[in-house]
Amino acid sequence: MQKISLDAQVREQLERAASTSSGRSATTVYGGHEHTLRQTVLALTAGTSLAEHENPGEATLLVLRGHVRLTSGDTAWEGRSGDLIVIPPVRHALEAIDDAAVLLTVAQHG
Repeated sequence: MQKISLDAQVREQLERAASTSSGRSATTVYGGHEHTLRQTVLALTAGTSLAEHENPGEATLLVLRGHVRLTSGDTAWEGRSGDLIVIPPVRHALEAIDDAAVLLTVAQHG
């Protein structure tokens, strides 16, 4: 069994994001290419976004800190600390309204 402090991961990834020109940082905390399930802590500085991209499989975002906006076409969902957003199975983008960290959970299609 393995225990991971998401609070520590959030602090570390937000520090890394603040020190990069892209304003973002990520680390996989569980899973990977050899697993169906993958969980990644993703940190974005305020105003930073992930451009529109395809959905990699069934996915959710748990907002660990801050405020984010997920958009798909003309639809947008906002999330704050503690909110769980189900990512739609279509192209979408993510923007940090404030400095933010999320736990992205993806179950990749086989």
